[in-house]
Amino acid sequence: MKRMLINATQAEELRVALVDGQQLYDLDIESPGHEQKKANIYKGIITRVEPSLEAAFVDYGADRHGFLPLKEISRTYFPNGYSFKGRPNIKEVIKEGQEVIIQIEKEERGNKGAALTTFISLAGSYLVLMQKRLNEQGRRIQE
Repeated sequence: MKRMLINATQAEELRVALVDGQQLYDLDIESPGHEQKKANIYKGIITRVEPSLEAAFVDYGADRHGFLPLKEISRTYFPNGYSFKGRPNIKEVIKEGQEVIIQIEKEERGNKGAALTTFISLAGSYLVLMQKRLNEQGRRIQE
């Protein structure tokens, strides 16, 4: 039996859990004083490319710059005519000052900036629109 459990005993936090029998399949925690940025989409500028981390740092308007790993950079940002032989070098793929559209995957924590991706996804009640991700199906969809 599917149920929605709501915990609003604390004034500073609201928790909503969706359970199916004894299995938790969704949990949402909302704090009115804390603005959640996860899944937000921004236009940012690459401020630093770090080859040792195989990542770039992106200024998208937050206090700290976000962290964009090479594996989260869409090939649409690669230069025209880039040859895809072997593992790409991040210094060849993107440049400082380049503009990118990013989505926040993980919130800022402690002294670390947010984890970012260029693979934008928009979620609705029955559908998730994902950019060029082929052959993927939602976990809750039975064949």
